[in-house]
Amino acid sequence: MISPDNINRILIAVEDSQYSDQAIHYGMLLAKRLGAKIALVHADDIAISTPYIADPMLSETPLMIPEIMHLQEEASKSLFERIHDQYGEDIEIKNYRRVGRAQDEILAVAEEYKADLIILGTHGRTGLDHFISGSVSESVARKAKCPVMIIPKVK
Repeated sequence: MISPDNINRILIAVEDSQYSDQAIHYGMLLAKRLGAKIALVHADDIAISTPYIADPMLSETPLMIPEIMHLQEEASKSLFERIHDQYGEDIEIKNYRRVGRAQDEILAVAEEYKADLIILGTHGRTGLDHFISGSVSESVARKAKCPVMIIPKVK
């Protein structure tokens, strides 16, 4: 059973969005009150391309785009720096940057970090948007081995 006494490691899934900012703020406040450690995880989807290739046998294989991967890495670093600048004085923060499907990477980092609680924001998509993009928060909540706190979109 979860209680404040056994929440020592909080993992916050982050991205550059207002939904994530709300989750970060809530997670940092909770960590301060509980004296918990914080880790941030940011996952970038793998950038692929299937450019025209004269040989049809080769065109089936997606190719990595190094420039996009570099831009994603720089954006992640910038995001982590912004969060550290805003909250890092009061709390020690560990960073995890991963490449892959967000829900898979969040769950993998939660295991590696031995998280007692995962916090993430939700975009609040419904209908066709939800059907097409799925819900990272829903998938994480369903598969996590620790409690998951989902911070909803607040206007």
